[in-house]
Amino acid sequence: MTLEEFFCEVPKAALAFSGGTDSAFLLWAAKQYGCDVHAYYMKTAFQPDFEMEDARKVVEELGIPMTVLEKDILSVQEAAANGPKRCYYCKRALFSQLWAAARKDGYFCLLDGTNASDDADDRPGMQAIRELEVRSPLRECGISKSEVRRLSEEAGLFTSRKPAYACLATRIPTGTPITPELLKTAETAETALANLGFQDFRVRLMEDGGARLQVTEEQMPLLFPKREEILTTLRPLFSSILLDLEARAKSV
Repeated sequence: MTLEEFFCEVPKAALAFSGGTDSAFLLWAAKQYGCDVHAYYMKTAFQPDFEMEDARKVVEELGIPMTVLEKDILSVQEAAANGPKRCYYCKRALFSQLWAAARKDGYFCLLDGTNASDDADDRPGMQAIRELEVRSPLRECGISKSEVRRLSEEAGLFTSRKPAYACLATRIPTGTPITPELLKTAETAETALANLGFQDFRVRLMEDGGARLQVTEEQMPLLFPKREEILTTLRPLFSSILLDLEARAKSV
């Protein structure tokens, strides 16, 4: 099945929209193939501010309506506890609210941007999406992440080169309860590194109050010339700042 065929079968749909590469391309494709599509952005403490800014930019460029929903995700006890199935409970709560909003607005098909490269069998969040009968057109049509980027480039979407971004909760060690303060610390640290010119990196919080920096092989040479700037910026946030010498795999 092609995306064009998919949207011929699904002429009206709601899209769980993150502002990332996959959902941005899916939104473009829905419009391209005549689907009456409405984007829904879920704002939680797990998303940094720049994600919503990117989402707004995409829908403005495409001329597609977007509704911003808010969820106190830390009120979901299983998500805040940060156990091994945190993502399942988080997705279950978020997509349940998305479904309710979409149905209220007259949309009875809910889509997400999961692509054919995503390993659905090894991701608890995917289980929740399946249980809630959310459809994933990119996955159904066999479109991989690399194809999404290529097609996004051809479509002129600025998200074609946007690095993959996992939610802020992934910066906190599994088993450590998530608090607003820890999420803010992670976001502040990563914003600071981005302002220093780093891309496609992670700042992992450690249980002892320290931080572990993960950068790609290409970004390693930037670290030592900017060592003092990094320390000056991050030292107020962490008890120690460590570098992971095993380079982070570049986002696909």
